[in-house]
Amino acid sequence: MPVIDAYFAKLIELGGSDLHLSQGQPPKIRVHGSIKPISDEILTPETIEPMMREICEERAWNKYQERGDLDFAYEMDSDNRFRCNYFKQQNGMGCVFRIIPTKIASLEQLGIPPVVKEFGHLRGGLVLVTGPTGSGKSTTLAALLDYINVNFRRHIITIEEPIEFVHRNKRSIITQREVPIQTPTFADGLRAALREDADIVLVGEMRDLETISLALTAAETGLLVFGTLHTNNARKTVDRIVDVFPADQQSQVRTMLAASLKGVVAQLLMKKADGRGRVAVNEIMISNAAVSSIIREGATQKLYDVIIGGKAQGMQFMDEAIWTKLRDGLVSPMEAYMKAIDKARFKGFLPPEDQAIANAGGGEDKKK
Repeated sequence: MPVIDAYFAKLIELGGSDLHLSQGQPPKIRVHGSIKPISDEILTPETIEPMMREICEERAWNKYQERGDLDFAYEMDSDNRFRCNYFKQQNGMGCVFRIIPTKIASLEQLGIPPVVKEFGHLRGGLVLVTGPTGSGKSTTLAALLDYINVNFRRHIITIEEPIEFVHRNKRSIITQREVPIQTPTFADGLRAALREDADIVLVGEMRDLETISLALTAAETGLLVFGTLHTNNARKTVDRIVDVFPADQQSQVRTMLAASLKGVVAQLLMKKADGRGRVAVNEIMISNAAVSSIIREGATQKLYDVIIGGKAQGMQFMDEAIWTKLRDGLVSPMEAYMKAIDKARFKGFLPPEDQAIANAGGGEDKKK
């Protein structure tokens, strides 16, 4: 049994989400959003390198030594799988492991609004699931793909770095490809998917111009493309897509995006008020004639009014979702204040001691 498995067992026992190992530091884990050490032992080159090397293929290890970064997945046993990131830092080697649930939760279990299922019924277009790192985007997308897998006969191709949730074929056929093992880049995998009789393509990360351009083209040609971006709301998502392109192409890109974008699901995770885990909150924008027109015009500041006015269609503004969680007692006033866009709306609910922190700018600083 690999030596590192003892740390993974501790992570699971304490209900953590991430294991952090860095040369010159004690081992640490993240539990419900907070990081804490799990022993006083300081990791040395002699202790950390064998652990890291033991669970890594030789070819991948050589790549890590050469580039200083590596992403892959490790399966400890049939019930426990981890997303692994190796890196080099000022004191030497380091790595972070994120536990990947082997059972794919349903959208209902995750508390995702029911309207998100409607994106699984589409036959083409672009749907973006966005949010900061660690906000549960992969988990939400896995639930949506599983919903499609159970209810429709489709060929679904996923391009991921690394493969996190492993999908079994149900009614659909699911082909999962890992960057850089089965395909060199996201763009290469997406380009190949156009020739592989796909109905749906999941692009794990739309991080560069080539990948975003190919995703827009694929969506225009009739594929249903799911992608992720590290943006916090619908407006920033549209702006980010357009801003990736050179200025002389942006007008054409706005036209393409107006035609192909079907929706944006932005997601944040908030600490529960009782300290037992976290809860997802979502901003949801569903494309309609008004949304398409705004994107074509480049007047994304108007999207706020469309989302607020689209409640009957299932649209939802992020601060409204946060307000609902606060009203239901699921999150604390300080957590709502920290995550909200319009902080003034939530400031009045803070207890006096937190009001003082907010007035001094402490809440704002911590959020950044």
